[in-house]
Amino acid sequence: MSCLREAGDDLLVDIEVSPASGKFEVRSYNEWRKRIEVKIRAPPEKGRANREIIREFSSAFNTKTDIVSGHKSRHKTLKIHGMDAETFRGLLEEKFGLIVP
Repeated sequence: MSCLREAGDDLLVDIEVSPASGKFEVRSYNEWRKRIEVKIRAPPEKGRANREIIREFSSAFNTKTDIVSGHKSRHKTLKIHGMDAETFRGLLEEKFGLIVP
């Protein structure tokens, strides 16, 4: 099982967030947790971290992104609208050099 699940025309992506890390960075794939590890600049207060995640993923993949679970947790599930798993994997490798099984 992977961190990617297709839901109709959209894609659900499981991530683990490290807030207040100095810069936005999609780091690696954690095989044990089955999550993509993401570092963000914002601290986890007043929704700043969630807003940064939505803004950065929307910009990187040029599509609308929402957080569908984990609003108050380091473990989140994102919904990437209008994207399939294969396209996401290709863009993830192209933009961040990350390969996800």
